[in-house]
Amino acid sequence: MATEASFWGIHGGRTGDADQLFLKGGCVALGWPKAGDLSALKADREAFKAKVAEAYPDKKRGAIPGDAGMLIRFVHEIRPDDVVVYPSKIDRQVHIGQIKGGYVYDPARDPKYPQQRAVKWLHAIPRTHFSQGALYEIGSSLSFFQIKNYVEEFKAAIAGEEPLPPPVDEAETVARIAEDIEENTRDFVLKQLVQKLKGHPLAEFVAHLLGAMGYRTRVSPPGPDDGIDIIAHRDELGFEPPIIKVQVKSTEGSVGAPIVAALLGNVGQGEHGLFVTLGTFTSKARTSAHGKTNLRLVDGDMLVSLILQHYEQFDAQYKGLIPLKRVYVPEGLEEEE
Repeated sequence: MATEASFWGIHGGRTGDADQLFLKGGCVALGWPKAGDLSALKADREAFKAKVAEAYPDKKRGAIPGDAGMLIRFVHEIRPDDVVVYPSKIDRQVHIGQIKGGYVYDPARDPKYPQQRAVKWLHAIPRTHFSQGALYEIGSSLSFFQIKNYVEEFKAAIAGEEPLPPPVDEAETVARIAEDIEENTRDFVLKQLVQKLKGHPLAEFVAHLLGAMGYRTRVSPPGPDDGIDIIAHRDELGFEPPIIKVQVKSTEGSVGAPIVAALLGNVGQGEHGLFVTLGTFTSKARTSAHGKTNLRLVDGDMLVSLILQHYEQFDAQYKGLIPLKRVYVPEGLEEEE
């Protein structure tokens, strides 16, 4: 990668609704469809401000300079071979690519995101591999922005280097703007699980979580377990249904349908299966599990939700592993278009 390349960050909406266009379509894109084709505008900030004001007469005056700045950078300042970083909200990966084309206006391809540039995606890296500071920078409230403070970390990621992220400063976390606190906390929790609980220790942690949810558990010893890591039940002796057989995977990749089917094959009449992973499930795995009332899939994102929900019932060991404190913050404001 050329050292003079600029690094840019881009978001695809708060729900990640641009994922398909970006990752499958090989591009990055911005909205502002009413602004139309911007290729005729020269690299003049006032011209872009006038275009935004004309296209969006109801937009707050204070928002116009910021919007115009993003558009002029996207149209005129990005160069081929610059690097773009896209943190996906769908697969929880940080996607890194190289700009491979000039600006185009293509509403036929996607009317919501017509301002586009071609990209060759190079890497998809779990968020847990980056320092909290780098995650803060690419968590900017802007749709499109230049990365300046953590460029070296993203260069290292491209080169395949994995420097150990620095510890999270809890006070810094609390000081961040309200709408970023929850996402940063979830990143921190998942990162702790990935870094501290590989293999059998994660099964012990999941058993502890189930205990906080009101279940009695028995954890299989380390070694061959026929795919069953935990047996969970409600009554003290484990005779009363439902009996839940739990398989736990500490990897960050995607779990496929055959592995999920193998767990279901170990679930007997009147029993239930629970598959827990720090990663995700493939679409085929989710489809195969859909409609099966005796099977539940818990991916890394859902696992973090359960942890946050039952955190107060954790013992000192696991609260020390995942140090959190309760804070009150203002509700986030809706993002400008």
